[in-house]
Amino acid sequence: MNGEKRAHLSEVGAGAVELLAELVSIDSVNPGLVAGAAGERRIVDRLSARLARSGFTVTVVPAPGREGRPSLVAVPPSAAEVPTVVLNGHLDTVGVAGMADPFTPRVEDDRLYGRGAADMKGGVAALVVAAEHLVAAGAPVRPVLALVADEEDASVGSEAVIAALPGLGVRPDACLIAEPTDLVLARSLRGFAVVRVSFPGRAAHSSQAELGVNAVTHLGRLLHVVDERASAVRTRGGDLMVTVVRGGSSAFVVPDHAECLVEMRTTPEQASTDALAEVRALLDPRWRADAELVAARDGWRMDEAGPAPTLGAALGARLGTGPTFDAPYWMEAPLWQQVCPTLICGPSGGGLHAVDEWVDLGQVRAFADALVHELPAR
Repeated sequence: MNGEKRAHLSEVGAGAVELLAELVSIDSVNPGLVAGAAGERRIVDRLSARLARSGFTVTVVPAPGREGRPSLVAVPPSAAEVPTVVLNGHLDTVGVAGMADPFTPRVEDDRLYGRGAADMKGGVAALVVAAEHLVAAGAPVRPVLALVADEEDASVGSEAVIAALPGLGVRPDACLIAEPTDLVLARSLRGFAVVRVSFPGRAAHSSQAELGVNAVTHLGRLLHVVDERASAVRTRGGDLMVTVVRGGSSAFVVPDHAECLVEMRTTPEQASTDALAEVRALLDPRWRADAELVAARDGWRMDEAGPAPTLGAALGARLGTGPTFDAPYWMEAPLWQQVCPTLICGPSGGGLHAVDEWVDLGQVRAFADALVHELPAR
């Protein structure tokens, strides 16, 4: 590599770190998780202005029925004949409870601390700076930025952006999601489902409990059954547990209603909606319980051949990593896979969703450099 090119790549990495600090300083906590939180408006405004100055055509995409929850799509002036790669990241973060100064970026030992540093403003910063550099250099690739709201909750941002892409003239050949993976490639992720189970009872004075039907007692029996069933679900790569319980209204009254949420993690090969039948099979008819599927997302596995693994192999060779990460949690790759071949790779650190969140700045720099070097070659 000649000295000029090395200087450009060093500049890209430094620019990504600078932008990361700016993004962390913007409160973009998801109001779907924390009532009254700031949401994504300010960070979308900041990035929209920057990308417009860099020559991108920026479209702000609202989430239907969610006021103040915008996403953005930034399309470069590159020729449409070159390959189009969507660079995707989410702009929302989880809450900041327990954090003393969550929006003041702090650097120690080449780690940047602050809410969203790793999840996933480090990845977003690298995507933005790399895309700007590729466009300025006239690279033979069309890097379209899709920076979305609400990944941490209901994914309304990606759904709205995906629906908007055809109208914006964007037909991607591949999508790269820069979620934190320690720069390794995610080869799979699990799906999930949430099932609400409601138990009817009959109220009575607790001194005459035999006159009532205790809904909480039935709920408790389900807790035991779920725990017993969970071991079999885990042997096939999933998981099963109760995560929320509610029941009763006061002391001295036999509870006439109870409910719980049963959460199931599913393998990439399993339909997440199978969870409803799984839970219903655990219910004793004498409980007269009702089960309802309230949320479900299927898992995902990266293609074995095609644009996604080809780009992934190039990035991995550059970064010294490979497709070794099987994510136990859900990310938005299944949504993007419906549009085009998708891969997941991005910089990470520690303390994700915790009070001490940080990102490895060396990974941020390396990721930005790898994008600049490898995207034009695909």
